[in-house]
Amino acid sequence: MGRGAAWLLATLLTASLPFAISGLSEARNAIAAIAPGRTDADSAALLKENRPRRIVSLNPCLDAILLEVADDAQITALSHFSRDPEQSAVAQAARRFPVTYETAEEILLLKPDLVLASIHTAPATRRALERMNIPVALFGVPATVEESHAQVRDVAARVGHPERGEALVRRIEAALEALRPQASDAGPPVPALILQPGGFSPGAGTLQDDLLARAGLRNVSARYGVNFWGVVRLEELVENPPRLLLTGADGADASAGGDRLLSHPVLKRLEGRMLASPYPRQLLYCGGPTLLEAARYLRLARTALENAS
Repeated sequence: MGRGAAWLLATLLTASLPFAISGLSEARNAIAAIAPGRTDADSAALLKENRPRRIVSLNPCLDAILLEVADDAQITALSHFSRDPEQSAVAQAARRFPVTYETAEEILLLKPDLVLASIHTAPATRRALERMNIPVALFGVPATVEESHAQVRDVAARVGHPERGEALVRRIEAALEALRPQASDAGPPVPALILQPGGFSPGAGTLQDDLLARAGLRNVSARYGVNFWGVVRLEELVENPPRLLLTGADGADASAGGDRLLSHPVLKRLEGRMLASPYPRQLLYCGGPTLLEAARYLRLARTALENAS
């Protein structure tokens, strides 16, 4: 298993944690508790005054959100995963910032006033930061679009820009709304399967499952024995193919990556019964702004289906 698949497996096989702050209203409530009787203008000024100025993120999904909702000057460092194009949808933008490898020593040297961590961040690192009284915000893995929105709002509120979180949520909602089949095209959801190198596939209870449903697609991973996350065998796929296969690599790209399943010539025999459409593997890892790119690829897939009909 490659680094990307190993990281993804570790990230997605853990249940998500509740998100602590729901967004703009919570941020305002917190300010009101600190300084009751202040006007909105006073609250905005207080929020600006108390924004963290040295933020370190230890997770590529949180990196992507942070890049959208924080000022560049607030970002002290991102996770080293953020620069890996196979794991991060913001690899190019992330190169503008320093990175860490999640050790307590290097993080402490950066003197952050806020650390964004995931439930997969090394416990020893989290404990060390807590002992040094460095604020650590801990996040889980969103299993739905709504949970992803809550995470966006939480991060935005913590960095002092709740309005940017709301703006990002609106952009994502608009992109996903554009995916919904029109009433004139109403019909049964199209059977679809997301298949990544190694046969890795998301099932029910995952963010990808929610995305497929919103795009008018029916995730059929369960027919291949996938529960939550699992591996689809080539024999089962060939015997009962979906109408749409969303795959991270195929043909020469898959062969170059050493993936025997996605480059197997038997898949060519399914042309006409199954349409393959690209869906880069880094889209599986995160919610937040990554959903904008996921929506774009799902829209391309739906257009390809319509043209093939």
